[in-house]
Amino acid sequence: MSNKLGQSQFRSDLFKIYELIPKETKVLDLGCGDGTLLNLLIKGKNVKGTGIEISQENIFKCVKNDVPVVHGNLNDGLQEFQDMAFDIVILSRTLQSVYRPDQLLTEMTRIGKTVIVSFINFGFITNRYQLMFHGKMPMTKTLPDFWYNTQNIHLGTIKDFQQLCCKLNIKITNKIPLGNKVIPLAKIWPNMFSSTCVFTLTSQ
Repeated sequence: MSNKLGQSQFRSDLFKIYELIPKETKVLDLGCGDGTLLNLLIKGKNVKGTGIEISQENIFKCVKNDVPVVHGNLNDGLQEFQDMAFDIVILSRTLQSVYRPDQLLTEMTRIGKTVIVSFINFGFITNRYQLMFHGKMPMTKTLPDFWYNTQNIHLGTIKDFQQLCCKLNIKITNKIPLGNKVIPLAKIWPNMFSSTCVFTLTSQ
């Protein structure tokens, strides 16, 4: 299954998340989109997976692919789930689009034994370059929209995210910086050279 993922157009952060998840675990994917990741996890790792998605179009796609999904808005919280209800809770490139990232992270660590978050790094060097030399909000592969029509309302850097976790008493157990041609530099100086970072978290 890993080889198939590598040959597909799978996003690099989702590929890494797939690798991190053990077989036969109970997984909740928040903002699961069309269910691609969950579908692969169910088939390739025999996980018991459930998704939460707000888009009706994506929900139809999940159902078509036999992916269990619940219609929900992450801004409404996760009160319907009991403490430690899941082995793993996933949030991929979505934290920056919710109203209160701090509250959502707290809820995720309440209901999940392990939390996996992929985070768009606004401190990436390309973003800094565009701000410094063009004086405009950056547009990149990870931030493809204009400032006025983007769903991203809480952009931050890797350092911002780490400080938030510290403030919330959330333990970062793993940090995996991702980049394109600058992967070695991303590992050395992630806040500058990593466009996206995957974190694994637990409550302290």
